[in-house]
Amino acid sequence: MTEGPAQAANVARGERRAIQAFLQRHRWRLLLLFAGVLLPLWGFAELADEVHEAETFGFDQPILRFAHDIAIEGFDRWFLLFSALGYAYGVVPFDIALVLALAWRQRFRESVFAAAALGGSALLNLATKQLFARERPSLWESIAPETSFSFPSGHAMGSMTLAVVVALLAWPTRWRWVAIGAMAFFVAMVGLSRIYLGVHYPSDILAGWLAASVWAVGCYDLVFKGHLRPWGEREPG
Repeated sequence: MTEGPAQAANVARGERRAIQAFLQRHRWRLLLLFAGVLLPLWGFAELADEVHEAETFGFDQPILRFAHDIAIEGFDRWFLLFSALGYAYGVVPFDIALVLALAWRQRFRESVFAAAALGGSALLNLATKQLFARERPSLWESIAPETSFSFPSGHAMGSMTLAVVVALLAWPTRWRWVAIGAMAFFVAMVGLSRIYLGVHYPSDILAGWLAASVWAVGCYDLVFKGHLRPWGEREPG
């Protein structure tokens, strides 16, 4: 009569130890997936559902009007600069250079990850814009008008994808906080520039950031399969 409960207790203890060992071994991967994929995916889905239903966000127009109210010539130059760096004159050439530099250094897995994350993000953005077909804001005439659809922001998505790629690759190095700080500033300024210029709703920017996080972290997990030290020693063979 006593062997049954004792055996069950041993099995339960064994299962608890197995679960604890799994969580201990994969805690950083699970945290990365939760913070970098699940939460952003939920946030993007909420935004996308509202845009699909043609609903408005209460914070969009007030933030746009505030940005327009502070517009002065000096700010114009700075935000035009960050807007340009956020795409054709900054992010795109840096993306290409990063992928090629990693391949040249024979960091092929890192190069594949960067190419998949950065290139795939651009394609995903183009497809998503066509899917939602959200019109650009028209509260005032922009000094840098755009003609494509608005949701999600390509500048926000491209800059955030690059930031996540750089942060993940730099994480095991001593340059991690420098890289994260620099990229956080750059991403914020690119996003603000698009709002300041009146070519994106704040919700477009937020959606771009969330989608970029989901895609980049997903690519990282797929390529490295949970290994959080891509700059470590190469695997034998």
